[in-house]
Order: sequence, then structure tokens, then C-alpha cells
Amino acid sequence: MENMAEEELLSLEEEEEEEEEEEKVVAQDSARVPAPASAPAPAPPLAQAPALSPSLASAPDEAESKRHISIQRQLADLEKLASVTEGDFDSASSLNSDNPDAENKQACPLCPKERFRSCNSHKLRRHLQNLHWKVSVEFEGYRMCICHLSCRPVKPNIIGEQISSKMGAHYHCIICSATIARRTDMLGHVRRHVNKGETKSKYIAASAAKPPNEILKEADTDVQVCPNYSVPQKTDSYFNPKMKLNRQLIFCTLAALAGERKPLECLDAFGATGIMGLQWAKHLGNAVKVTINDLNENSVTLIQENCHLNKLKVVVDSKEEEESEDILEGEEKLGNVEVTKMDANVLMHLRSFDFIHLDPFGTSVNYLDSAFRNIRNLGIVSVTSTDISSLYAKAQHVARRHYGCNIVRTEYYKELAARIVVAAVARAAARCNKGIEVLFAVALEHFVLVVVRVLRGPTSADETAKKIQYLIHCQWCEERIFQKDGNMVEENPYRQLPCNCHGSMPGKTAIELGPLWSSSLFNTGFLKRMLFESFRHGLDDIQTLIKTLIFESECTPQSQFSIHVPSNLSKQEECVFIKTTDDTPTDNYITQGKRKGGETITNLAKKQKTDVSTEHPPFYYNIHRHSIKGMNMPKLKKFLCYLSQAGFRVSRTHFDPMGVRTDAPLTQFKSILLKYSTPTYTGGQAEGHVQSPPEDPVADKVEMAGNDKADTSSCRRW
Repeated sequence: MENMAEEELLSLEEEEEEEEEEEKVVAQDSARVPAPASAPAPAPPLAQAPALSPSLASAPDEAESKRHISIQRQLADLEKLASVTEGDFDSASSLNSDNPDAENKQACPLCPKERFRSCNSHKLRRHLQNLHWKVSVEFEGYRMCICHLSCRPVKPNIIGEQISSKMGAHYHCIICSATIARRTDMLGHVRRHVNKGETKSKYIAASAAKPPNEILKEADTDVQVCPNYSVPQKTDSYFNPKMKLNRQLIFCTLAALAGERKPLECLDAFGATGIMGLQWAKHLGNAVKVTINDLNENSVTLIQENCHLNKLKVVVDSKEEEESEDILEGEEKLGNVEVTKMDANVLMHLRSFDFIHLDPFGTSVNYLDSAFRNIRNLGIVSVTSTDISSLYAKAQHVARRHYGCNIVRTEYYKELAARIVVAAVARAAARCNKGIEVLFAVALEHFVLVVVRVLRGPTSADETAKKIQYLIHCQWCEERIFQKDGNMVEENPYRQLPCNCHGSMPGKTAIELGPLWSSSLFNTGFLKRMLFESFRHGLDDIQTLIKTLIFESECTPQSQFSIHVPSNLSKQEECVFIKTTDDTPTDNYITQGKRKGGETITNLAKKQKTDVSTEHPPFYYNIHRHSIKGMNMPKLKKFLCYLSQAGFRVSRTHFDPMGVRTDAPLTQFKSILLKYSTPTYTGGQAEGHVQSPPEDPVADKVEMAGNDKADTSSCRRW
């Protein structure tokens, strides 16, 4: 649009030069009248200072401030500005004083004299319409026309020995009076005002009263939220109700850690509304010392208000804030919360913590180095990543840029995303001479949550770095396997894959993904303690998820577990009984208050070496992905029993509701699926929807009763 405007200006200037040449020819035949010596010097351009519209300045709703002249309702209003008197614009007469025909010519009110000279009214109307009005931005009946005055200075461009002093074209925002150069940027600027609810201009009328904050309640914690709180682009303090599961998982993690040692110094690095840190302080009491940080001033103010709303004392810069006016006399304060306004990286460099939670908007890789710099020994770092478009292989170039990882969309893409984040966390810990042990990793629709325990020392860092490997993935059958350890180049990497797709299919069939975390994603003992804390604090929403994580960590069907909470115990004596096939210790890391212990780390390393065989198998298979065309596959619960009867470890997974985690090779997985699938009855139709057979056919009953009677008794419905 700006190029069209420039061409229009050039054409108008050429016409004016032709008219001047004609006037000069006529002037040669007539007597020349010398200009008086006292002629005033030409005045500066029309709007060296921001001009004001006289027609709008008299409006009653603009008593406090007046709109710029480039903001008008109609094109006729711009034409009126070109014919104002000298009293309205001081520089209007100076523009026409050097022209003997100034009475018939008018100057553009939005262009300086050097850019557009005075011309006749019909040329001025065409200039205003083509250059200013057509490229304007509309907002609530007003047009923000492009302005070429010197309101927005532009740095001169040095071209050889000449200096180009081109004026910068710009728009004046009707809402905040900002000057913006491009039309597309102006449209986005106005759109952001509308998204934030700032639709009333301070030029049009006095600003309306700010809408009151809403008060929401979650886990017995009240929190004020701003209007449009669930949309990040519309509010400063973002609050997502869909992340409730994430907050409860982190709370149970901190509660389980508080059982090991007290008090814990905890950090919520990105507080927003402060809901997570408030839940820690309110429910765990003196067991934790909570610090809530945010860089936004509005968020810090909102966090302090939410602390007073929940009867928590606010500590700012290690000094208690006196708020006797807000809290009634005689009310007890439940705890102290320190609120800081600082960059998260700076804060984590300056102070040490036992528990750090990172939940930035998007990726968290920019904060991992700072988090592991001062984290205490056997402390916990939890990382929530919401950049699911890159982690779930929708934006593969972004994943390569942020995580240095090659990724494609697979059937197990959610577990792949979790292992990518764990690998990034492990590399950041190893750079600080620290190792990690993954307590659990969860990948759901809106986020990827990874919780790790920090093990200090170069030995632990070396052991952690060895667990980061590349993955070989077959694109035909989706078989996968981690590459073997070693630095030697293998002659044929396809030999590592269990499948034979490379020999039967033409071309290259496999790709290399990673680097990824190749070890276990779950710690069964810690998850059982989390389940106990969920029962203790009444968090019913996540109990099913934690049970699934426990079953998945052991890779055992749920029918072989019995989870039971006695109802006759008090809250202090309440406990959870979990019977498993293995005698897995429920607590490997209780150090009885010791934050530094070489024996604990040594025993941990030995325990990890002895428990390698008990780790859950990596990745899972989707039963729908490998179903046979023209066959009705069995129900998922029955199929798990069939795999277990065949001697394989099997369990469901939280990553995929139709996923099966098993140590069975893909060929065995498909053969068992084919064995227990039934043909589809077409009913005389070659294609289209077909009716499926009954859910439990008689043939299956006979086969199950005759061959696997003893085994099926253990695979009850669950």
C-alpha cells in the first residue's frame, strides 16, 4: 500500500512541475515584481508539533485530551483541515505565502511542505483519498489515516556522501496514542487492544471503571484472577483451569518430599496468580518455606492480594509486610509466603532451594541451567513444558532449535516428547556436575510434566549422560530400538532393528531420532508415597492417574494389584496398602534429615544397577495402529490377558488410552492380535460399514476354558 502511495505522490509532483513551468513561461513576457525585502522566511512544516483537530477539539467528550488530526470520521473532515484559517494553524499561511496563487491552492494537513506542495482543491482531494484515506485503519467509526508529519523522527540513512532525510510514515493509535509505522502492525496493535478489553479510547471518553477480578476456588484455596484469565494474550496473570491436574501432581510431589526432611525451601519461579505456591503454603504449613516469583508487576500485586485473601503473611525482601488494615484483628495467619519480583534465572543463581518448579509459557530450556546451579543435594526439580506443538512433532524445526533433537510423528509421540524433555534436563544437570533420577514423567493433552531428583557429583553426572541415546525407528512397521552403546561406527545399523523391513522394502526404511532419555521414566516407591499423600489431602482427581502410573512403572496388569485405604483410621494414621507381585521398597530416598550423604548416593547407584532388569520396557504399541484389516480385534482388557498368558510383561499406559506397554516384540504382538481377532461379517457388501460379531463368541470361551483355564482366573475384569 505504501508503494502505491509513493507512486501517487510522484505523479502529483510531476503535474505540479508542469504547471510551474507554464507559469514561468507566462512570467517572462510580463514585468517581474521583486519580492519585498521584509518578506518573512518560510515557516517550518505544517506539523512540527502534533496538530490538533479543531472540529474535534470542541467536542464535549474530549475535554481532557484531544485527538490527532490524522484520526477522522469522514474524508470531508480532512478536506476542512486543509482550508483552516491562520488562527487555527500558524504554519498554514507560511506554506502558501511563497506562492502568488495561494488563495486558490491548499496544502495537505498530513504531509510536510517538502513532500507535497500546495495544489488545487480537486488534486488535494485525490491526494487525500488515495494516499491517506484508502490505507487508513478503521476502529469504531473512526479512521486512523497515515501521517507523514515529523511526529515520528527517523534516523538519517547515509548513502555514500549524501544523507537521506526521509520522513517516516506512521499511524497514530486512537487508544494509546502510540505511533506505528506499518499498516499490518497497526492492525495487530488495535487487535491486541480489543483482546485485552481496551476498546474505549481515552480520546473518545473517560475510561470506564475496571471490571472487578473474579474469585475462583481450587483445593480449598481462593485466588483472584483477572478478566479473560484463561487466554494468555488477553491478560498479564494467566490462569488455566485445565492445568489443575498438573498442580495437584506437583503438590503431591512436594508433600512426599516434605516427609523426608523439613523445612523445605520451595520456589514457584513463574507465579502468575500464585495459585500453586498458595496451595503449598496453606496445606503443608511450616513444613515448607514458599517463595513465589514473577517478573510482571501486575502479577506480583495480584499474588500479594491472593496471599491476604488466604490469610497468609506476605514477606517482601525478607521483611514482613505490615498489613494490619487488610487482615482483621484476632485472625490467625496460616503461614508466610515470600513474594519476589525478579528474573527467574537471576533468582535461581542467587539462592539455593530444595524444590524448584518451572512452568514458563512455552519451553523451559532457557531456565534449566540456572535451576541446577544451586539446587540442593537430593532436591527435586519439576519442569512443565507447554510447547506441545514442537514436542508432539507438529513443528519439528522448533524442536530441533530448542531441544537439539530430531523428531517425527509416531504412534508413541507422547512418550517420545517426555523423553526429549528428560534428555534436555539431564544434559543441563550434567553441565553442573549433577545427575538425575526420574521420579515420573506425564504427557497429557496440554502439557508435559517431568519431575527429577538431583544427585550431586561427577559420578552421577556421568551415569546420567550415558542414558542419553539415539533411537532407530522403522517408518514402515514402527518398530523401534535404542542404539547400542559404543563409539564404533556400525556397518549396517538396520541389523539392530528386530524387523526385516529393510530387506523386503526398497530404499531406506528407518530414521534416527533423538537424542532421547533411554532409561526408566517412573520410580515406583515415590509414586506410592504420592498416592498416599493424595489420599491424605483428599485429592480425588489424580488418584486414578497415579494408580495408572504405578501399574505402568511395574508393567503389570491392574488385576494383580490391590489398593486399599482403611476407612476406620484417622487422618494422621491413614495409610495406603499396595500389594504387588514384587517386594519393591516404597522408600529409597528417606535420608532422615541429611542433605549430604555419600553412602546414600553410593547405595542408590548399586540399587540402580541391580534393578535394571525390573525397569519398565520403553515405549508402547497402539492396538488400533496394528489392527488387521477385515478383522475385529479383541477388547483391550482381554488382549492384555492374552499377552500376559503368553509370558510377556504388559500394562496399560497413561500416554495413550489404547496403548499397550509390553516387552513383547512387534512380531509377537501382531501374531497374538491376529490369533484372537475374528473375521468381519460383510453381509453381502464389498466395502463400507460392517457389523461386528458378538463381544464374547462361543469359540473364544471354549478355547479359553480348554487351554488357559488356570491363567485366565488371575486376569479378572478391572
